[in-house]
Amino acid sequence: MKPYAVIGAGPMGLCTMRNLRKFGIPCIGFEVHSDVGGLWDIDSPTSTMYESAHLISSKRMTEFTEFPMDERVAEYPSHMEMCIYFRAYARKFGLYNHYEFNTEVVKCVRGGEGWLITTQSNGVEQTRSFTGLLIASGTLHHPNKPELPGQFLGEQMHSAQYRSPEIFADKKVLLIGCGNSGADIAVDAVHRAKSVDLSLRRGYYFLPKFIAGKPIDQLGSSLKIPHSLKRRITKALIKFTLGSPVQYGLPEPDYRLFESHPVVNSLLLHHIGHGDIDPRPDITSVVGKKVYFSDGKYREYDLIVQATGYKLHYPFIDANELNWSGYAPSLYLNVFHPESDNFFMMGMVEAAGLGWEGRNKQAELVALYIHQLAAGAPSATRFRKVIKQRSAKRADGGMQYLDLERMAYYVHKDTYLKALRTHRAEMQRDLIAQTAFFPAGESVAS
Repeated sequence: MKPYAVIGAGPMGLCTMRNLRKFGIPCIGFEVHSDVGGLWDIDSPTSTMYESAHLISSKRMTEFTEFPMDERVAEYPSHMEMCIYFRAYARKFGLYNHYEFNTEVVKCVRGGEGWLITTQSNGVEQTRSFTGLLIASGTLHHPNKPELPGQFLGEQMHSAQYRSPEIFADKKVLLIGCGNSGADIAVDAVHRAKSVDLSLRRGYYFLPKFIAGKPIDQLGSSLKIPHSLKRRITKALIKFTLGSPVQYGLPEPDYRLFESHPVVNSLLLHHIGHGDIDPRPDITSVVGKKVYFSDGKYREYDLIVQATGYKLHYPFIDANELNWSGYAPSLYLNVFHPESDNFFMMGMVEAAGLGWEGRNKQAELVALYIHQLAAGAPSATRFRKVIKQRSAKRADGGMQYLDLERMAYYVHKDTYLKALRTHRAEMQRDLIAQTAFFPAGESVAS
């Protein structure tokens, strides 16, 4: 069998490679940088990391189950600690030997029953044939840059370009948007800038990282409770600890909690409350260095930072191969193509609390499916039918997620994990039955 190609050596690429190896599936990984870590390696040319970045989920809710983080690591690790962790993971499971580093994938096309993949390294291109393709190149590389309503004559940048707060020194700064990165950057700017304003066109829910000294995502994490009850409990905790966004001069969210990703940052509200950050409404026009807002007011700025998120971007493959629909590829469980058994989109999934272990379970199901297809297992054939029938069905658990580009691949964690477990269990039963017919040491796939 020709190997499968894995694009990316970030955490998703690493656990994908790990699971393929566990099932004896030959594979080669490609990474544009010189080491593993992906987004979390601030030195990678594709990283959008910044110096002050930390996880927004706690280490115990994020780590791989088979490879826990060190006790000495902070509850919310920095990007440096995460990079060290992923490199240790790669060493532990012998993944370095299966990657080609400093190698960019420039083109993927179908060739016969497999894939022809062209890579470039040190200026030299080569095209090779692979049985299948697994894309694990991440979702947070290509910045979304909506045009301003006018020409701004000061400095302008996207949060993807931000690295250090030194750029804010003695400047009047306007942040546009307020995801988790935007909130972090606004807090960074406070300590260097002459002034910091934050323009929002819609409301956000804010969560503290700690409640009663414990990471907020660990409170009640083992309890299975209905969406509505979880929402009421969380909203009560937020109201008690932080209050309402309106109390800080921010817009009221026009959606229910968890229908968009909350901002896990209470420092932003702290600085707004201290007058260090001035909330502004949506922008109506820009003239020179003046920015006009929907409340009729205006202000001059030296620097505008657009914290306006990212777009899914896979320039090395035709979008038609991805079953693209609307904002994102339409794939069963955000992974499985309805018409292809040798293409998988790895890690194109977001969910509150999913962590890297949830993504690892995704990778395990993919590896098991590839293995069982090769073995001719009935469960794999049945799963193929499920993929065809349900590729357009989203694992949202009934949640009414906002119709936004950044929410297009958002899922409900419990619904998603249940689906992964169900399919895995069925194919695992076939695997156990197959193994019983082979002598010890003989491969099921042989």
